[in-house]
Amino acid sequence: MGQIALTIIKELDWCGVTCHGRPTEPAKPRPAQQRVVPEVDDWRAALADAGELTAPIVERLLADHGDRGQRAVEAASEGRVKQYNDFTVVVGHEDEYIVEEGNCNCQDSQYNLDPDESCWHAIAVDIAERVGEVDHHDMYYSEVRDFL
Repeated sequence: MGQIALTIIKELDWCGVTCHGRPTEPAKPRPAQQRVVPEVDDWRAALADAGELTAPIVERLLADHGDRGQRAVEAASEGRVKQYNDFTVVVGHEDEYIVEEGNCNCQDSQYNLDPDESCWHAIAVDIAERVGEVDHHDMYYSEVRDFL
């Protein structure tokens, strides 16, 4: 799934969507591949229905969450969402973050975001759950964390 998500993001970048915080060139239609892409209002519901990341879903996700959405897609695509018996954990580049019921223990979530906003770790969990990419472990995270 990782390659598919990155391909979709690159395709969106080609189509004129802002990606990685950089505006892209205006879209130039490809004659052989002109198609109408349906607009997505609620990416979570659309993703649950589709069961996979599609261009319209990723476009809506990036429009709603910007760089946080980009990082979430990458984490979910790379299998960095882990479900243990006691917690769901997202493996970041510097640490692991616990996500419970949409709430995360990261500093971004605790200090920078409003209660109705999500950090990229929580968004990654939402994505991974809806596309079946959660890595399940039949053990307790508290036991694993002791080894780290």
